[in-house]
Amino acid sequence: MADEQQAGKQQNQVAQYYFYTEQLTVGYDGKPLIKEIEMHVRRGEILTLIGPNGGGKSTILKSITRQLKTIAGTVYLENETIQRLSGKELSQKMAVVLTERMNSELMTCEDIVATGRYPYTGTLGLLTDEDRKKVREAMEMVHALDLCGRDFKAISDGQRQRIMLARAICQEPEIIILDEPTSYLDIRHKLELLSILKRLVAQNQLAVIMSLHELDLAQKVSDQVICVRGGNASHLCGTIDHYGTPEEVFTPDYIRQLYGITTGSYDPLFGCIEMEAVRGTPEVFVIGGGGSAIPTYRRLQREGVPFATGVLHENDIDYEVAKALASTVITERAFEPVSEKKTQEALEVLRTCSRVICCVPSFGTMNARNAVLREEAKRLHLLDLFFAY
Repeated sequence: MADEQQAGKQQNQVAQYYFYTEQLTVGYDGKPLIKEIEMHVRRGEILTLIGPNGGGKSTILKSITRQLKTIAGTVYLENETIQRLSGKELSQKMAVVLTERMNSELMTCEDIVATGRYPYTGTLGLLTDEDRKKVREAMEMVHALDLCGRDFKAISDGQRQRIMLARAICQEPEIIILDEPTSYLDIRHKLELLSILKRLVAQNQLAVIMSLHELDLAQKVSDQVICVRGGNASHLCGTIDHYGTPEEVFTPDYIRQLYGITTGSYDPLFGCIEMEAVRGTPEVFVIGGGGSAIPTYRRLQREGVPFATGVLHENDIDYEVAKALASTVITERAFEPVSEKKTQEALEVLRTCSRVICCVPSFGTMNARNAVLREEAKRLHLLDLFFAY
C-alpha cells in the first residue's frame, strides 16, 4: 500500500512538469556520453545547463529536440513522448535555437524569421497577413526591425542570434530550447535577450531550457540549474553532477570543483570571477570599506603589486574582493566596531608597507578606528588619497 501511495505521489509530481526525461542516455554512434539524465521543467520556468566545455550540454539539447537520436530513455512533452509527435506537432510546441548555421542562401532576415510560421501554414507554405504581422512583432521584440531586408548571411553573429530568437518567438511555442544564446552578443543585447526570455516565460507561461557559459547570467536568470560534467580518464561517461536552484549550485567550492579551477576564484555574491592574488610580502596597505576600495584592489592585482587591507568588517562588500585578491586582510566581526586589537594588528602591517592608499573620504561609528590608520600613514609620509567615487 505504501509503495502504491509513493508511486502515485511521484506520478502526480511528474504530471506537473511540462517537459521531463526518464533515464535518458545520449551520445554518438551508440556510444554513451552522458547517462541516466533526469531533467524536468514546468511552464513559467527557466532551466539552465552549465558545465565545462565538451561536457555534453549541446549533446543533451540536440537529443531532447530530436536533432540527435537518443541511446536510451524517454523524453516527454506534456506527458507525451516526443517520438510520437509528428514534425508539425512538435514544431507547434517546441522552438529550437541551436548554434549550427542554417542554409540561408538568398534569404533576408525577415525570410528567416518567417520560417517560424511554417508549422501553421498550409501545404504551399503561404503566409497570411496575420502571419506576417507576427513576424514583424517578433522582430520588433528583439529590436531587429532594421534588419528586415538585410541578407541573413551578411549580418554579424550577434545579429544572427537575435534573428534566430525572433524566429523562435514567431513560432509561438510552448517551450524554447536554446544552445548558448548569448555567446555572440554584446552586453546590451545579452541583457535584452534574457529580459525577453524572462518576459515570455512570465507572460506566456513558456518553459525554457538553455545552456549558458556565463555563470553570472545563469545565476541571475535561472529557476533551476543542471551541472553537466563530462567524462574523464576514470569515468569515460559523463554525468549530471548537480541539479538544484542557483542558491544551491553557485557556491565557491562547488564551482571550483565543477570547472576544475586551480587559479583565481568565483564569487557567487557578485556572480563574477576574480584573478589570482599576487603573492608576497605586502608593498601597499589599502584602507577601504563600503565598496570604495574594490577598483584599487583590482588595479594593484593587475599591476602585480602584493597588498594588504583592513580593517574590514566581514559583511563589507570590499571584503568579498579583498579575500580573493589581497595577500593579507585584517578583519573585524560583522556589526562590531573596529576594536583596538584589530587596529594594532593593522598598524603593524601598515608600517611594513612603502605606500598607503586611503579610499575612504570619511569614517563612521563602526570603522572610526580606521582613522588611526590614516593618521599613522600621514605621520610616516606614506599616504596616498584615492577616492573612487
